[in-house]
Amino acid sequence: MAENYFKLLYDVDVSGKVKEKNGLSFLSWAAAWAEIKKRHPDATYKIYHQTITRHVGDENSWYETTFERPWFDDGRSGWVKTSVTVNGIEHIEELAIMNFSNKSIEAEKITSTDATKSFQRAITKACARHGIGLFVYEGEDLPEELKVTAKLQAECMDLMKKKSALSEKTKEKVAEICKEVLADENGDPRICENNEKLEDLKKKLLATRKIA
Repeated sequence: MAENYFKLLYDVDVSGKVKEKNGLSFLSWAAAWAEIKKRHPDATYKIYHQTITRHVGDENSWYETTFERPWFDDGRSGWVKTSVTVNGIEHIEELAIMNFSNKSIEAEKITSTDATKSFQRAITKACARHGIGLFVYEGEDLPEELKVTAKLQAECMDLMKKKSALSEKTKEKVAEICKEVLADENGDPRICENNEKLEDLKKKLLATRKIA
């Protein structure tokens, strides 16, 4: 049986490429798309368009024109609709067109630049539905307690990566610590929901020094 492609993408470590802006964590669309294409060269993305019909001229002389616009609006605010297809599976993402403060922009004030920025964020989220960088969004709709858990999981993963890079023996020690503290043979903080264990793991990883 073929291995689950979602799990393979979910397990790709992109934590080093995650950035923060206005208090929110994000993965750039370029980083997400690059990781997808490395593993699935036939992957594609799509930007959906809204058909706009307008009357040009005045009441005595006018004609109707129709064109495609790469964003949608309901007369009040706007949004983009994109999708990413991997392994023949299409995941669609719709995202509001927002300003730098993450507030919806009024429909008549939307520019193509605003829409392009939203395309990029929407494509990143569509990639996340396939697994790449999904952890970035896992805390968005969670109760506060679970947001703390998600934060601890991310911090432990970051520490694991940094400490493991010090030396091969340190990497082995880090793996042992994770398995012991989490009482799990995989030693994966992302599947641990016990905050006390995660806090303990974080402290022990912080205290871990390079082993030559």
